[in-house]
Amino acid sequence: TSTVHRARCLPLGAVVAIKRCNLDLSDADLQVVIEEVAIMRRYQHPAVLPLLCSFVADSELWLVMPYMEGGSVAHVMRYAHNDGLEEPVIATIAKEVLRALDYLHKQGAIHRDVKAGNILLGGDGTVRLGDFGVSATMERSGSWGHDLMRRRTLVGTPCWMAPEVMEESAYNDRADIWSFGITLLEMAHGSAPFAKLPPLKVLMLTLQNPPPQLEDRVGQRTFSRSMREVVAMCLQKDPMRRPSAKQLLEHRLFRTQARDKAYIVKHLLAGARVLGARVLGVGVGLADGSFIPTDIIVGRWVGGGWVGRSSRVAGFS
Repeated sequence: TSTVHRARCLPLGAVVAIKRCNLDLSDADLQVVIEEVAIMRRYQHPAVLPLLCSFVADSELWLVMPYMEGGSVAHVMRYAHNDGLEEPVIATIAKEVLRALDYLHKQGAIHRDVKAGNILLGGDGTVRLGDFGVSATMERSGSWGHDLMRRRTLVGTPCWMAPEVMEESAYNDRADIWSFGITLLEMAHGSAPFAKLPPLKVLMLTLQNPPPQLEDRVGQRTFSRSMREVVAMCLQKDPMRRPSAKQLLEHRLFRTQARDKAYIVKHLLAGARVLGARVLGVGVGLADGSFIPTDIIVGRWVGGGWVGRSSRVAGFS
């Protein structure tokens, strides 16, 4: 029900990302959407992708956000790190995700779709958690407004989904911690556990099998006891036994292994071309939630509304 475009805001001369959500194809309650747009605009945190503005054009809701030229972590792995990432890179990215989750959880929100495809990278190594709020409500159906902490709606991506969500039991922000643990495995292995299996098989294996764990060696890479411990802490089937994002931030893995933005640039982005070049080079679509520039939209504000035109990028269908 949505597409994402790279765009240029003429008054500011800035490149942004625009997510266009089709209101006609969404089952979400319009009033809920309006309320969550307002909530999303209030989120202000360095590790959370902000909503710059929003407006309705015809039957579409347009959400304008910063353009993250590094793309998603999933897209970078697909292009240049198929077998996964080194521990310091994972710890650096994961620490920023935890900062974002800690902030959102304190606002009473639940992200519900934490995965590498929703972790976005700036060209300077900035890490931000995206794809939450109104876009999540419209695309996954059901509300996750800031005032209700316990949900009964089946939402999220099966590979990353917490057991209590699969069982359609009441759940809270600890469901995000399970998804965070799966995301650590995804970054270590290059893909999430059961990623190649059909959704119903994923649900069955997640509910019946012991939680997946991180080995001390994956290919040529080794992982510390600290990282394996964090994964095990997150992937506990009893949500009450999982730590909070704030508690995880105090773990020695993030105190000793997490680096700065320059480290991400040198050890992750340096080997990958900018997002637009990667897309044109490998023809990757929007499946992982990345901000992939299928169109260049040039527009301007007129009387409080957005007037624009689109032109296809040469060579991209």
